[in-house]
Amino acid sequence: MRKIALLLAAALLAAGCSTGSDAVATGTDFNFVSPGGKTEITYDGDDRQKVPEIQGENLMKEGEQLKVSDYEGKVVVMNIWGAWCPPCRVEAPQLQKVWEAYEDKGVQVVGIDVRDEDRTFPQDFMRDTGLTYPSIYDPSTRSLLPLKGYPRSAVPSTIVLDKQHRVAAVYLVELLAEDLTPLLDRLLAEK
Repeated sequence: MRKIALLLAAALLAAGCSTGSDAVATGTDFNFVSPGGKTEITYDGDDRQKVPEIQGENLMKEGEQLKVSDYEGKVVVMNIWGAWCPPCRVEAPQLQKVWEAYEDKGVQVVGIDVRDEDRTFPQDFMRDTGLTYPSIYDPSTRSLLPLKGYPRSAVPSTIVLDKQHRVAAVYLVELLAEDLTPLLDRLLAEK
């Protein structure tokens, strides 16, 4: 009898933790799953799910809040980075190129600076590198909590949202500007 109860409990637990076979199994909010351990994932049509509100304090302006929802109707490139991260330091100028090429076309680049306890270090990095897109200052990675299942330790990583702020792509790797341009062109062309 005890064996049957244990087997039943295990079956119920497994069923409750099941996410289905696709990357975003159910619901209307984004729930990250990396099918087969992929590091570059794209979502199309009904596979795209809305991202919950991502917000935090502006890295360069203490007391000012940045919210992804402030960029309604724009394609948003959210880049998780840290000034302590060598690949991020290489990637940031590439994102600046994207920002300069696409800001007038309806694309917003937003950085999320994580795990930099001393705010002056990432501020100096942004100034010294000539980065002009805004960044959320988030040393604890709390702004990423609404992204269910998202690996907050994946730095650098980039999440691209379509105009409706549904997740169109996730990159858990360092990017070059030319890696993003085909996707951005396609998202901008969508109605």
